[in-house]
Amino acid sequence: MEEIGIPELTSEQRQELCEIGEKAARSHILSRIPSRKISTLDITIETEGTKPITVNVDVEIVLSPLMKDYDVEKLADEAKEKAFTSVESYLRKLACRSTK
Repeated sequence: MEEIGIPELTSEQRQELCEIGEKAARSHILSRIPSRKISTLDITIETEGTKPITVNVDVEIVLSPLMKDYDVEKLADEAKEKAFTSVESYLRKLACRSTK
């Protein structure tokens, strides 16, 4: 991710950042696959450092055997991208607020 000039995040902001990213990834997956066809869905979002902050997103999806021909890797990559997009948007909003 690029440098966008955000202030140092509080623990509450870090938590909110992780929740926003997780929600975006989960929403994307559930918009593509019904929840009843998902055996396992683990979304982990971690932050490291303070300034700059590093955000790591990990998505693990195991689908029911009925979905054996579905491209799970592609779905996981798309979900990660959605998470990063929403996290970046959140960070940009924080950066705008800190310059006012």
